[in-house]
Amino acid sequence: MEVRLDGKTMLITGASTGIGRAIAIEAARSGADIAVNYFRSEGAAKELVSEILEMKRRCIALRADVSSEADVERMFEAACDYFKNPPDILVNNAGSMIKRSLISEMDAELWDEVMAVNLRSVFLCSKEALKTMIPKMNGVIINISSIAAYTGGGPGSCAYAASKGALNTMTVGLAKEVAKHNIRVVAVGPGVIETPFHDKFTSKERKKEFEKMIPLGRVGRPEDVAPIVIFLASDLASFTTGHHFDITGGM
Repeated sequence: MEVRLDGKTMLITGASTGIGRAIAIEAARSGADIAVNYFRSEGAAKELVSEILEMKRRCIALRADVSSEADVERMFEAACDYFKNPPDILVNNAGSMIKRSLISEMDAELWDEVMAVNLRSVFLCSKEALKTMIPKMNGVIINISSIAAYTGGGPGSCAYAASKGALNTMTVGLAKEVAKHNIRVVAVGPGVIETPFHDKFTSKERKKEFEKMIPLGRVGRPEDVAPIVIFLASDLASFTTGHHFDITGGM
């Protein structure tokens, strides 16, 4: 059974590297046109756009701080101008731990920054997407969460885990709000995935410890996550909304 997204446009936040990049590639292979959001990784975003254009799909790189309302509005406007249609699928992938910090040592500024990139961004992007999804009575929003939403995260990642827990709750609530408009909202919760995120925040020794804890005996790859996202974005998942799907290797 082949999963297709022909005729669909997908906007992916934080798409230049890691899981976002893998989702963009897989979606393009499935027939979708792609809007690649990035903030700092301009070179990687442009490389990704070139790769997708070679696949004969339309693609554009859009720089935006997705925790900024003005930036988000400009990003969606630019996507609509380029594709001549608003995005059919929004993947809220952008997120970060910013840095590890115990709650007892964390200042309010860092807390707010973590919540902004992981949660405020989802609110802003979803709200903007719904402006066009609701009138056309169709759309899919996919939130990239984390296993940390259930485990509370490791040392120094409590704020990040809390933001992902809130994201899961938001997924369920928003799904109920927009179901009457034929819009689906789901979340995907990756476990330990080999990405720049873990290169930055997880030591090699800790990764080896994770491998021993994962029943399948290895950490995941971005390519393990992308196909699940594509399926959930497709019409094959048309009766699926308000749920979380974990991709953890059994962890």
